[in-house]
Amino acid sequence: MIMDGGAAAMVVAVFLGFGGLMAYLTGLVGLREIRRLRRVGTPVLGLVRCITRDVKEGTAGSRPLLQFSTEAGRIVEVFSPVPSSRALPLADGRQVRLRYDPLDPRRLLVEGRERQWLERLFVGSGAAAMLGAVVLAVLA
Repeated sequence: MIMDGGAAAMVVAVFLGFGGLMAYLTGLVGLREIRRLRRVGTPVLGLVRCITRDVKEGTAGSRPLLQFSTEAGRIVEVFSPVPSSRALPLADGRQVRLRYDPLDPRRLLVEGRERQWLERLFVGSGAAAMLGAVVLAVLA
């Protein structure tokens, strides 16, 4: 089955619109979670524990283990939600400020490393993709 140009453009517009919608919603959920953890998260100092043997310490992309104690005295260990980088290394033994969700301590953010720019990039690129899909659909 061969599609004409208008039908093919509509298929591309649907995929572009769906992908844009997913990117847009992903960014919104990420921004909402950052705001929520800033508002209701419990501040605590955490300890960086690098246990990864196959990645050199301090290289971009490594996600070290973060260890902290909740207000109830429970020790929690979770992988960092953000990777270590050369600009902002998460070196073994270093203390970092965290905010964790009191209802689920595995949900946390590392203060100063929230990466809002990435969430905003998802929102912007998703909105642009959806707009492009609408324009493509109208022109088809």
